[in-house]
Amino acid sequence: MNEKRHDKPGVIAPPPLLYLVALVIGLIWHVLVPVRPLPTAAARPLGGLMCIAGLAFAARARHVMRNAGTNINPYRPPTALVCEGPFRISRNPLYVSVTALYVGVTLLVDALWPLVLLPPLLVVMRVGVIDREERYLEAKFGEAYLDYKARVRRWL
Repeated sequence: MNEKRHDKPGVIAPPPLLYLVALVIGLIWHVLVPVRPLPTAAARPLGGLMCIAGLAFAARARHVMRNAGTNINPYRPPTALVCEGPFRISRNPLYVSVTALYVGVTLLVDALWPLVLLPPLLVVMRVGVIDREERYLEAKFGEAYLDYKARVRRWL
């Protein structure tokens, strides 16, 4: 029982929550000090495309994970190493997806400040989530994960 409690990557927070907090802070900042990074006529269609692409990539990644019978929630242990579908081109397709969705929403609103918060958010994701998950997966899946990690990029 104690082993099951420790069979998880130990991420600092749910990744969607990290993105949501950064987005909300950026949007509040935008309301207080509005700065538009692009002409709205260009930002909105581009934002819409980014949202659609992010949602489609996420749906495909979730589908592949479900078919593999593994957990999507980073607080639950994975039961399989998934290397198919979007996982052939990114070790983190769900994080790529939520990043695309974050940028898409930011462009739909045409707000600079959430974009300014994106690089620090990605550092938090790297250190507080991805590095922890990768250490955990190396320990859990050994050589199979190391081989996968050598073949597939972290983001795209």
